[in-house]
Amino acid sequence: QVQLVESGGGSVQPGGSLRLSCAASGTLLSFAAMGWYRQGSGKQRELVAGITGDGATTYADSVMGRFTISRDNAKNTVYLQMNSLEPEDTAVYYCNVRQYGITWLSLSGSWGQGTQVTVSS
Repeated sequence: QVQLVESGGGSVQPGGSLRLSCAASGTLLSFAAMGWYRQGSGKQRELVAGITGDGATTYADSVMGRFTISRDNAKNTVYLQMNSLEPEDTAVYYCNVRQYGITWLSLSGSWGQGTQVTVSS
């Protein structure tokens, strides 16, 4: 199994930045896809950004141009750099890892515990 632990969340003002990190332990294949999902209060979990083992990225339209996902396979970590944060970005952010080829629309794979991101003035 794969264990994922997120960190880097917090409270910021609109326009601020945060960098989320997800550390993986256990078996994590280099070609596994990793991503970030978020879930606001009373809302369904949705994809924020995903990245494949070879670096191909996918972003939700709502974060395109503001967020950047990256990974360091040597360290089994994935990051989410979040800039120009908006109140609508407030949610619990979850790290995810899955077998390559599974659509990001599927809430499958292994999940971290989540880290809270709050954007408010």
